[in-house]
Amino acid sequence: LFAVLVALYEEPEKPSSALDFLKHHLGASAPENPEIEALRLEVAEMKEKYDAVLEENKKLKTKVKVYLVIPYYPKRVF
Repeated sequence: LFAVLVALYEEPEKPSSALDFLKHHLGASAPENPEIEALRLEVAEMKEKYDAVLEENKKLKTKVKVYLVIPYYPKRVF
């Protein structure tokens, strides 16, 4: 384990995933489960939908503010 950590430290181009680097160098590199990739895609889709809903919410809040603004007319004192 120490040798693998040293190899990671001395690596000129750091890998995007240190955990994958460790798995590969320790021999525990197993092919990924196809279900994991499907879940990653689903998470990405849900993030896109979430962002779209946030944007729509922001627009609707702006519209509501416009409709709720009531002009103030002071009472006249005669």
